[in-house]
Amino acid sequence: MSELKKQFEAALADSKKLPERPSNDVLLQLYALYKQSTEGDVEGKRPGFTDMVGRAKYDAWAAVKGTAGDDAMQRYIDLVASLKD
Repeated sequence: MSELKKQFEAALADSKKLPERPSNDVLLQLYALYKQSTEGDVEGKRPGFTDMVGRAKYDAWAAVKGTAGDDAMQRYIDLVASLKD
């Protein structure tokens, strides 16, 4: 397992033990970077206006479209580290 992957796994564990719950915007960033790291670019149709949560998640993931998996992992690691301080 690569060093980056190990750091990413550690950041995933750390994200569940943060001292306080992040804002919704930060949670969406974490979601988007996680999905980009693990699945790549967003696919499929954007959820309809009645599914506000699904739409927000889709939009957040679409905002990082084109980001390489390793770059998304590093950004996730950095974001979780900034939340631990």
